[in-house]
Amino acid sequence: MTIKLGVVMDPIAAINYKKDTTLAMLWAAQARDWQLYYMEQKDLYLEQGVARARMNHLTVFHDPESWFNLDPAQDRDLAELDVILMRKDPPFDNEYIYTTYILEEAERKGTLIVNRCQSLRDCNEKVFATQFPQCCPPVLVSADMPRLKEFYQQHEDVIYKPLDGMGGDAIFRVKPGDQNLSVILEMLTNHGEQTIMAQRFIPEIVAGDKRILAINGEVVPYCLARVPLVGETRGNLAAGGTGVAQPLTDRDRWIAEQVGPHLKEKGLLFVGLDVIGDYLTEINVTSPTCIREIDAGYDLDIGGALMDCINAELKSRGRA
Repeated sequence: MTIKLGVVMDPIAAINYKKDTTLAMLWAAQARDWQLYYMEQKDLYLEQGVARARMNHLTVFHDPESWFNLDPAQDRDLAELDVILMRKDPPFDNEYIYTTYILEEAERKGTLIVNRCQSLRDCNEKVFATQFPQCCPPVLVSADMPRLKEFYQQHEDVIYKPLDGMGGDAIFRVKPGDQNLSVILEMLTNHGEQTIMAQRFIPEIVAGDKRILAINGEVVPYCLARVPLVGETRGNLAAGGTGVAQPLTDRDRWIAEQVGPHLKEKGLLFVGLDVIGDYLTEINVTSPTCIREIDAGYDLDIGGALMDCINAELKSRGRA
């Protein structure tokens, strides 16, 4: 039986061919002779309790000049698909949540959604990490400006960041004696109306913000250290960081052992753990990246490993 895989993603014509993780997943699925179906967020709809979408049969190529072809669109029931990859990038806004509601209807009818819709809503990428305090640096999640200032007085060198950001957007480091603390907090919290995160600064950021990938709770043995530009405190590749593939440390593996069983329990089949030095800082569940860079560094096929995991899950459900 041929597996039908759908993908909900940002416009495929606009992806970065050299780096895109979703493309690596699609190559791996196509190499297994699975049928691919392409959707954007706007193509999904719910009618009379049935989740449907306008979708295109998709073919992908290893060609930087022409990496995809879309057949004419079809209107189909999402439950006809065996698995759907939810690969829409954040922001995690109301529109994202509405999309998970539609996908969840297909999920109830037996379609495997990667990652599970309820868990996408439950696991804010920054707050979820705080469920593992033994792995994290000192952190505070609050909208209360006096409390956020007290955290700074206690730790003196602090990172403040919004809970819904990505790619290093709106991340501020406040060093000892910084005179801009109040205005930074006013902006980030909207004068105390919006909850943010404060995190003690981790000096080991100079060696990189490590992205560790986990498939069904089991980590890939290599990671991508995203090393900041000189003078920067953000390692995010979108903020100019440089990616360096490297093996996991013993501490990285220990963190993964703490988190992994919970990921599996929540149906989070593909996750990115962010680790700076010895500390877990984020758990990315929406659209984790860095497959291509780690694959290239160690001749791996992480997308293939994910498809094997999906195939095993589908077999356990009698759908493969």
